[in-house]
Amino acid sequence: MVTLDPNAGLLVLINTFTVDPAKADELLAVLSRATEERMRHMPGFISASLHLSLDKRSVANYAQWRSKEDLEAMLKNPDAQPHMRAAAGLAISFQPLLYDLRESHLAAASHRAS
Repeated sequence: MVTLDPNAGLLVLINTFTVDPAKADELLAVLSRATEERMRHMPGFISASLHLSLDKRSVANYAQWRSKEDLEAMLKNPDAQPHMRAAAGLAISFQPLLYDLRESHLAAASHRAS
């Protein structure tokens, strides 16, 4: 379960891929496999959540890392690079951006699903 805690001090990477809808499921599979086989075993990795837009033209990877240094070490790791190249090869374009989580809000108790 992903925890969105502004006090945790985690680095957030949101990588948005533009993709041909016919390749969206393949891109999701590549990202999922990369996460299972490599990323989740790397120092500093916390979590990754994959999202598919309703029109299948965008895939977003919301990943949490302990620090920018951990993320940079992963990017330089030769074991991670084939997976990153495979994902980039399926995408029309991609835009990775780094964020600090500042706030997280929940629905009022009376509106939460039971």
